[in-house]
Parts: sequence; structure tokens; C-alpha cells
Amino acid sequence: MSTVFKNLTNSDVAQTKTLLHEAIPLTGTIVSGTYSDLNIKNYAHGMFQSVYDYPYLSASSNHIFDLTYGYNTSISEPTHVQNTKKVNIYNQMAQVLAGYDSNNVVRSFDKDGNYVTTGSDQTMNACVFITYARLLTKDEIKKGSYTFEILSGSTVITIGDYGAATNYRVNSPSGEFGLLYTASDGGGDPVGHIYYQAGIAVLTSSAVLFDSFLQFTGTLSISGTADNVRSKWLDNNFNNTTELNSTIYFCRLNPNEYNYSSNPTYLTESKVQVKNISSDQPISYITTIGLYSADNELLAVAKLSEPIKKTDSNSITLRVRMDY
Repeated sequence: MSTVFKNLTNSDVAQTKTLLHEAIPLTGTIVSGTYSDLNIKNYAHGMFQSVYDYPYLSASSNHIFDLTYGYNTSISEPTHVQNTKKVNIYNQMAQVLAGYDSNNVVRSFDKDGNYVTTGSDQTMNACVFITYARLLTKDEIKKGSYTFEILSGSTVITIGDYGAATNYRVNSPSGEFGLLYTASDGGGDPVGHIYYQAGIAVLTSSAVLFDSFLQFTGTLSISGTADNVRSKWLDNNFNNTTELNSTIYFCRLNPNEYNYSSNPTYLTESKVQVKNISSDQPISYITTIGLYSADNELLAVAKLSEPIKKTDSNSITLRVRMDY
């Protein structure tokens, strides 16, 4: 336990933030049934489908995303399969991701994310929702890194948040979101949204359900719609983001400081053990740094990789980094 303390000033403490990115590939090989759909979990309520990277009954499997489908009341029909559940799913997602308008009514998803000017041609009435696991997205999906490839007949359709690194929306209750396009130049109408912090992709049904009979009629169940999307799934890639916050402490040892060890065995009978003769300069070795509270309570310990020799003829600055 230390008996000599030195206060850190504001100039001795610095705050930094580092963004770490990891590439996440979700190939159609896994999603569309490599394990004969043993990695696909359907539930009795039938409101969504969970996809795992391995048969979900295995202890080594990891949940990677949930897949579901819903539409708003404008295309709701009592004769549709799971009609009420599809409307409820859409309203739940819209409430969380799009929020409420000035009349306290849940907004429908708007293609360009501009809820000030809306029109029937801009509303995404029926959507497929891909909710990625936090295991994959970490703190958020990196803007401009999202691509999704799906098969329409023999044609490969590539969807991406092109240009979103510098052009994204911030008017969502869940954070920032980008617009998804089917062209790399971002031309034409958007076909969906990617919500970066929430880790949710919202795609218009027309972008992933290419049979017009299936897009709005509600002929398929929610699980059936999910199966339809997975069967066309080719590839899905994005980079996740981990925000690493750090506090750096610069511990400065001046020439006249810490030249004596706090180890009780350093002294015997008031004599410094490392001195051969009384005229020798004292020597100590720095091995550990302790960070203390204002009440001198030990909060953190940093160990040096090797001891550093300290005498009254040298000055040392040790950099301690605490990540959280």
C-alpha cells in the first residue's frame, strides 16, 4: 500500500474515443438453410422468425437476427393471414423507429425519411424487418457499410446505404438512420432504411418480395414471408462499431520524487539496503502505478512490463490508459 501520494492536475488527464470496426458477412449459405433449417427457429405465436449461425438447439449456436413482416392499416384486410399480427408488428416498429406526429399518431415509414412532406407514393405501407443481434452490431452499424444482395428470378438485386457516411437522417427516436437504395449512386426512390444504433433494417416489401401477389395481399403467414425472403437471400455485409472510451493519466515523476521504495524491506535499521556506501545515490525501480480516490482509496492498478530504474538524475512520465 502506498504511503506517498501525488495529485493529478487537469493537464495530466486526457479523454479519448476510439471507434473499432469489425466486418460481418451473413451469406445466403447460412441464412437460406445450410443446416436444413435447423438453425431457423419458429415460434408458436408466429410473429417472427429467429436465425442462428448453427442449429439453435446446439450450445455453440449464436442468434444472429430476427426476421418479420408487417403492414399498416391502409392495406389491412380481415381476410389476410395473421392480419392483426402484421398490423401490430408494423405499428410497433414504426412507433420505435419513426415515432409520432404532431397529433400523437404513430407515423408510417416514409421512403426518404422526411416526415414534413409526405404522400401516398412515399409511404412504405408493407415492410420486411431484419433485427440484427447485438452480438453482431455492437454499439452501432458503421454508416455506408451496409449491403444486401437478394435474388429476383435470375437477377441479383443489390441494396445498400450508399453515401450514408456523410448523408444520413437524425429524426428517428432510435437514433441515426440511412436510406437504402438499389443503385450505387443512390438514384431513384429509396427502398428502405437502416437504423444504425438500433441495428434494424426496414425494407419495402416490393424490394424483397418480387411477386406482386405476395407483397400486399397477406396471402402468406409471417413465417412464410420470412421463408420467402431467406430463400432469395444471397449476401449481407456490414461493419459494426465498438466505441472504446479511454481516460489517459500522465503520471510524472520528477527528479526529486520516488527515488526511495515504499517496500518496507528497502530500509533496515534506517539504512538503505541498495547503498553500498553512504555517499551512493539512492536507487529505486518503478514497477506499479496505483490510481487513488480523493480519500486515498485504491481504485485501479497498472503494472509495468518491466521495472524502470529511477534516480534523482532522471525524470519519467508514465502513461496509464483506462478503457471502458
